[in-house]
Amino acid sequence: MLRVDAHHHVWDLAVRDHGWLAGEAMAPIRRSFGVADLAAVAGPAGIGSTVLVQTVTEAAETPELLALADQHELIGAVVGWVDLTAPSVPDDLAALAGGPGGGWLRGIRHLVQGEPDPDWLCRPDVRRGLAAVGEAGLVYELLTRPHQLPAAARTVAALPDVRFVLDHCAKPPIATGELEPWATDLRRLAAADNVGCKLSGLVTEADWASWRVADLAPYVEQVLTAFGPHRLLFGSDWPVCLLAAPYERVVAAAEQLTAALSPAEREAIFAGNARRIYRLDS
Repeated sequence: MLRVDAHHHVWDLAVRDHGWLAGEAMAPIRRSFGVADLAAVAGPAGIGSTVLVQTVTEAAETPELLALADQHELIGAVVGWVDLTAPSVPDDLAALAGGPGGGWLRGIRHLVQGEPDPDWLCRPDVRRGLAAVGEAGLVYELLTRPHQLPAAARTVAALPDVRFVLDHCAKPPIATGELEPWATDLRRLAAADNVGCKLSGLVTEADWASWRVADLAPYVEQVLTAFGPHRLLFGSDWPVCLLAAPYERVVAAAEQLTAALSPAEREAIFAGNARRIYRLDS
């Protein structure tokens, strides 16, 4: 089975600065990362296709990502960015889809985790933009922190015709070992059948230096119970994951955490669900 990595990034610091990479803690990944760097580690892990996800809230980045998808067979889909609050969202999406490499655009994301308003996703202008994303046949990826899950749940329920995917399980507090209120709010979100979830980004929510698979297990158990294996997708969150683990260790951890599932359920998490949601075979 050729697997799908449903969440990774690339960036070129010669093209633009990434302010979030400032500080000593981010030094290990404060350099440019390209598709060739990913291919070198993804191939040995059995990854045959990937979903390339936006990193900054700049309109210029998405056409760059689409161009990369045109150049590299490994990339099967792109999740880009548009300003959801702008009245021009339908036109902006049409321009991206009609531009070079536009056929690779399968989703949109905004860095909601950085919005000071915990109810940002419930704003009328944001919901209008989300509806436009759905009308364009695209997925919307939810990048939230735990305190933003209630707003996410209300918005997902209010927009049943939009397909949502939660990134990084909403970044649970693994390093402190707390489950609540994250687990309860996660279940409320998962009650809507138009939302899936990525098993991604967990190692960087744990203690970077000392995490073990056992630290992640209670959180993955909650996610499996809430969503079921047919709404979960494996993602590496490379190269951000390198802060806590090399690529192969991230893959190995996901394998261990899903080892008790049936072969069909594991195939869904590591390939089938991403192929379906992001139309990787189209």
